[in-house]
Amino acid sequence: MLKNKRKTISDYFYKYSKEKNIYMKINHINAEHVHVLIDLPSNLSIEECAKLLKGSSSHFINSNRLLNHKFSWGRGYGAFSVSESSVSKVINYIKIQDEHHRTKSFSEEYELFIKKYGIRNNKNG
Repeated sequence: MLKNKRKTISDYFYKYSKEKNIYMKINHINAEHVHVLIDLPSNLSIEECAKLLKGSSSHFINSNRLLNHKFSWGRGYGAFSVSESSVSKVINYIKIQDEHHRTKSFSEEYELFIKKYGIRNNKNG
């Protein structure tokens, strides 16, 4: 995905989040996935927040014809809580995603994450 399109989508995430009173600290748009770090408002569940962000951004991407094909998000999402003491580490991790994925693909990183933290992968049971 071209860098200027990624910036357009990133800017949209910030604007839309602000409209919905979701404080987005940082996001990173990647061709395979998106990272966002937010303060979840007390009036939204994680599921509701994910639906809002995914639904509105799909509509934005398609109505502005940012891609040469119809865009839709994959099924599901990952959500993790972060202690206040780790917020700066997570922000730095999100900031270096382009560099990070030059050495490790999203799929490789995902599998390592699942194993490292003992997370049950629902698609594998």
